[in-house]
Amino acid sequence: MRFLVFCQASFFFAISAIAAENPSPSPAGTPAVETRPSAAPKEHLATELKGGSVLRVNSTNQSYDFFRPWSKKAPSNRRGLGAVIDGGEVLVTAELVWDSNFIELEKPDTGERATAKVAVVDYETNLALLKPNNPDFLKDLQPLDTSVAPKVGDRLSVVQLESNGTPVSTEALLTSAEVGHYVLDDYSYLLFKMSCPLQYRDNSFTLPIVQDHHLISMLLRYDPRSQTIEAISTPVIQHFLKEADHQPYQGFPSFGLSFSTTRDPQFRHYEKLSDSEGGIYVDDVEPDSPAAQADIQTGDILLSVGGKSVDPDGDYDDSQYGRLSITHFITTLSYSGQKVPVTLSRHGERKDVVVSLFHKPPQDYVIDPYVIGRPPRYLILGGLVFEELSRQYLREWGPSWQREAPQRFVYFDHYQADLFPKQRKIVFLSQILPNNDTIGYPQLNYMAVERVNGQPIYRLEDLAKAMEKPINGFHKIEFDLDPKVIYLDAAKVQENAAALQKTYSLPAMRRF
Repeated sequence: MRFLVFCQASFFFAISAIAAENPSPSPAGTPAVETRPSAAPKEHLATELKGGSVLRVNSTNQSYDFFRPWSKKAPSNRRGLGAVIDGGEVLVTAELVWDSNFIELEKPDTGERATAKVAVVDYETNLALLKPNNPDFLKDLQPLDTSVAPKVGDRLSVVQLESNGTPVSTEALLTSAEVGHYVLDDYSYLLFKMSCPLQYRDNSFTLPIVQDHHLISMLLRYDPRSQTIEAISTPVIQHFLKEADHQPYQGFPSFGLSFSTTRDPQFRHYEKLSDSEGGIYVDDVEPDSPAAQADIQTGDILLSVGGKSVDPDGDYDDSQYGRLSITHFITTLSYSGQKVPVTLSRHGERKDVVVSLFHKPPQDYVIDPYVIGRPPRYLILGGLVFEELSRQYLREWGPSWQREAPQRFVYFDHYQADLFPKQRKIVFLSQILPNNDTIGYPQLNYMAVERVNGQPIYRLEDLAKAMEKPINGFHKIEFDLDPKVIYLDAAKVQENAAALQKTYSLPAMRRF
């Protein structure tokens, strides 16, 4: 099964290989250019960079602790390179600056520095634009052109900086273009794969990839064993920059469905598909998605999208990169607000529909696929800590979170569209802060809240409102697991709130 990105890598450089748990890219793509990497990098001065088009970017990042949602984790530093582009902005990967407290730009030749802020960010495509707080900081630098897209087989240059600021480049051969995993789960876009023997240097969290004076790509991952680069493709960068020119930024669109192949001849006969037709089987349609609003249903066979015939593997013939997943056409070559015609087969009958594309933000999912650049929501009542379930919370269990995190919550996340068809959040008890109000309830956690004081709870705002109406002087809290009900003395909870906040150094008793 493959996804048309209806809901949604971490980068590492030469010191570690591509993580095994990352989904492998779609097999569909341009034919690979076979190459044998050289044993040693062929480096030379980066003459492509005229007028200082690359800057050092230093970022101090501090993410929230979802186990203690009122606090942050220890800060960390990341250093990479950013590409100067038109408009007085610097393009970097979003992962370099997400959850940042402080961003600094540095000119490699002079060491001149300036603070910066994030102007536009897209965590799903892992791209961000930085704007220096000093508007004159970039005026003497020549921006890189972003209008040129390479061909498979082109030789590109990966730019790095020596410690003294001298730009050097290493030749990279573009071997293939295919739709693959970026950074966040469930989000896949066009990837460039390259063969390149890179050396490790400082400032290598992300690196620009250029051709002459054209910005082609930004490095995502590098595997030193195979000397293979995976990089953000030019069409994705061009889409991001075009979308960033229009505020508010709308993001990359999707259909909101998942599909599978139709290679089985018996299945094709059952669906009345001829041998000359392609088509993909719609496995699931996200509620309120563009596909759902266009009346695309589970069981439909998509035959063409935007006038592009779809083969049984879900690929179409791209004019630039050959056979690619139709996902690329929908998410990257199309834009939010655009209407895309679709021809489908339903029970053997042909039907034409029009899909109005839009991007679904993470907050609109029952369980947010990611919470980055914004704090987690929580409410504390008498020492009971309530949160809204998100995948960011589940990720606190580490790389093996799908095995280590509470399995009920993993199940909720995986099947949220089927389990919770209406818009809502999963409010749950994450932990208990021991105090006089919670004696007897020390070990309770990971229980979803169903009702408080007789009121159904669909988000933290409902919980806050229900707290205003205790029943006979007590807060009655009902869960989906044993113990089904617990009670808190409403007067004592209010009386002890200040002491509880002081004891646990809580900046606030709620945030939403």
